[in-house]
Amino acid sequence: MSNLRQLSSQLHAIILENIDDAVIAVDQQGDIVFFNSAAQHYTGLSEKQTLGKSFFKCFQWQETLCYLTRTTLNEGRSISSHETVTLRTGSQHRQVSITVSPILSAIEPQQGAVIVLHDLTRVQSLEGAVRHADRLAMIETMSAGLAHEIKNPLGGIKGSAQLLQVELEGNIELQEYTQLIVRETERVNRIIEELLNLSRPRKVQPESVNIGRLLDEIVTLQKSTAIDRDICFRWQLDPSIPDIPGDRDLLMRLFLNLIKNGCEATSDNSEILIETRIDTEYHLSLPGTRPTPMVQVSISDQGSGISAAELEKVFTPFYTTKAGGNGLGLPICQKIVTDHEGLLQFVGRSAGGTRVKVSLPLFHTSTTTKGK
Repeated sequence: MSNLRQLSSQLHAIILENIDDAVIAVDQQGDIVFFNSAAQHYTGLSEKQTLGKSFFKCFQWQETLCYLTRTTLNEGRSISSHETVTLRTGSQHRQVSITVSPILSAIEPQQGAVIVLHDLTRVQSLEGAVRHADRLAMIETMSAGLAHEIKNPLGGIKGSAQLLQVELEGNIELQEYTQLIVRETERVNRIIEELLNLSRPRKVQPESVNIGRLLDEIVTLQKSTAIDRDICFRWQLDPSIPDIPGDRDLLMRLFLNLIKNGCEATSDNSEILIETRIDTEYHLSLPGTRPTPMVQVSISDQGSGISAAELEKVFTPFYTTKAGGNGLGLPICQKIVTDHEGLLQFVGRSAGGTRVKVSLPLFHTSTTTKGK
């Protein structure tokens, strides 16, 4: 029987260690007796720093957390935070919900309390991504029909202008107007083609892609255009990241657009920071498969940044803050990332500027092909 109890206790510990939520247990005196891996990640504190220590000293700056825990220990009832609580860990802030419950048994008095912290930061980010994706899907349907309706008369206008250009041969002044008509119809046609790319992008053709090499090629292309502005490209790449499955041409278009945007947004004599790492916040779960880690590529500029109001609009077609931009680049970028089952986010930087983060799944090509 004792062996069974020991096995059961080990199983319970393993289960709690694998939960994404932070789980902290304290005894009736408020000393920490359990501190799972997620709790260490959330708080930046290790087991060595916390086990056996007073919970109220370890988290003395977290007034709401301490109040809820003390109430449960004193009154023996479960209690939750009614509002989102900001968990401060060094220079980072994490939005969490808190639930504190008493540890009770049938034959013994209350043994302490268990605190569960649920990270809302990721939920809020994913909700934002879903809102953008839903909005984009609606616009895709509308734009596809609109684009087809415009292309036919546009072709007629261009053809008529070209015929008129032939008839006006020798009349340079009037031919300038017909040339303008042809150029403008071609420009409108390019915009329509980009709109159609949102509604009928080509199917992803996965292959093995070395992200570091791909980014290096793009930076080589961009260095020549940024050389007169003294923009420096700085790298922080994780060399241990293996090749990932993806459509190389589409990923080239994605990162070329994002790095180009960063160069245009940043000021002269500054830098663009490009980083790659294994994403610790997100993973991809497909039916019948284990959760797959994500590779994160982030591109940070030192520009004026993006306001919260602008962040809500950046993926809306035709919305742009750039002179001469058509506002279709970022919606297409989001479409490429979505088709790779990834996540695209923009966040402000405390040092100024904007960081765009692309998270792409790290799994075998055979799984990708199957998912497609």
